[in-house]
Amino acid sequence: IYRGSIDNIVIQESEVEKVIRMSLKDVETMVQEDPNAWMPDACHALQLYLQYKHDQKVKRRLLKGYSSGNLNAYGLRPKPEAIFFDCDDCLYFDGWKVANQLTAKIDEWCVQRGLPEGEAYQLYKRHGTALRGLLAEGHMDHCNEAIDEYLRDVHDVPVAEMLTRDDELRDIIQQLDPSIPKYVFTASVHHHAERCLTALGIEDLFDGIIDVKACDLETKHSQQAFEAAMKVAGVQNPESCIFLDDSIKNIEAARTMG
Repeated sequence: IYRGSIDNIVIQESEVEKVIRMSLKDVETMVQEDPNAWMPDACHALQLYLQYKHDQKVKRRLLKGYSSGNLNAYGLRPKPEAIFFDCDDCLYFDGWKVANQLTAKIDEWCVQRGLPEGEAYQLYKRHGTALRGLLAEGHMDHCNEAIDEYLRDVHDVPVAEMLTRDDELRDIIQQLDPSIPKYVFTASVHHHAERCLTALGIEDLFDGIIDVKACDLETKHSQQAFEAAMKVAGVQNPESCIFLDDSIKNIEAARTMG
C-alpha cells in the first residue's frame, strides 16, 4: 500500500495517457483481468491520483478528521456500503404540493385538539418537528397508539393523485451499483414513503424504508437519527455511506458524522 505524500506521485503521461483517462472501475477491472501486470503499490497510487483529480474537478470540500480530509494523510475513500435517499422533495419535486398538504394536515390536526392556528409551526421551530413538540409539551399521550394515530392522520394525503411514474428517475437509480444497498431515509412515516415510491414506480429498487419511528422520532439534524439509519443498514463506518437530501441542515449533520 502506498503511504507516501500525494505530492510524490509522478505520472509519466507519455506512458500512461490511456490509464489517466480511465475510471477507477476500469482500473479495478484491468487489475482483476491481468493482476501480474500491476504492482499493488502502483495500483493504489494510481487510484489515489484519480480520486484526487476527480475531487479537484468537482470541487469536493475536504472534511477534516476523515480519510480524504487532509492532503498530508489523503486516503482512498471506501466503497459505499449503503446509499440513503430522502423521500419528499428529493426523490421527486412537485413544487412542494405534497409538502404543503402535509403541513396543512399537521396544522389542522393541532387546531382540532384545541391549539391555536399556526402553533404547529411554532412547535416545529422549538422542537424540530411538530410531533416532538406535541409530546414534549404534553399535548398528546406519549404512547405508540397516540403516535401512530397522529402519523396516520397527518399523512392522509392523496399521493397517488399528485405524483406520477418517473421512468427517468427509475433508470438513474438502476444505473447505480446494484451491489450497494439503497434505503429511503425519511422524516415521514413508512406508509407515506411507500405510497410515494409506488406512485413514482420505484418501489422495488430499495432495500428498505427507514422512517421517523425507526429513528425513535429523532430528526435528521441529530447524530442519533443517522446512527439509527446505519444500524438498520448494518453499517458501522459513516465514511462508507452516501446521503442524499434536499435539506442543507440535514446534509451538514451528515457531513459532521463523516
